[in-house]
Amino acid sequence: MQEFPLYFQLGWQHILDWQGYDHILFVMALCGTYMLADWKKVLILVTAFTVGHSITLALSVFKIISVNTALIEFLIPVTILVTAASNIFSKRKKPKGQTFKYLMALSFGLIHGLGFSNYLKSLLGKSSSITAELFAFNIGLEFGQVLIVAGVLILSFILIWIVKIKRWDWNFFLSSAIFGISFVMAAERFPALLG
Repeated sequence: MQEFPLYFQLGWQHILDWQGYDHILFVMALCGTYMLADWKKVLILVTAFTVGHSITLALSVFKIISVNTALIEFLIPVTILVTAASNIFSKRKKPKGQTFKYLMALSFGLIHGLGFSNYLKSLLGKSSSITAELFAFNIGLEFGQVLIVAGVLILSFILIWIVKIKRWDWNFFLSSAIFGISFVMAAERFPALLG
């Protein structure tokens, strides 16, 4: 278990890497409609996402499943797009359909896990004992996601309770920006599916 700190650090650094900002955008979209008081719901939501990506990350690293990289790279921004759109089209001021959101986070986590797997496989190389490294990497990813969630919830608190921006306006602005960015990402990655 001496490798734990290394793979833990690689996990949180990978999720917070601005070059791979698609995962940051997804976590922001996932928790963007919540308030600081909803932190427990958000933690469960992000954990559902972690469970999903941990499953496919393990299955891929252990070579149980293999999926076309171009397809996964296209589906990742699609998951962000769908999550942001569901935030925009939700007419209620408070998050609704918690069970649906948890299932959505879990299923989208399955897709994101396959995206993480190429990175982790390149780190592991031909190592024969990878269970501890996989566990440490996943814990690091979860830690990084919690940092993103904390940042978004604190920013939401400041903008809504201190600056006095309406909650719906903040949700609409954040979700629309994420929708636009993810739409461009999906459009850029679509040609790779055809080639």
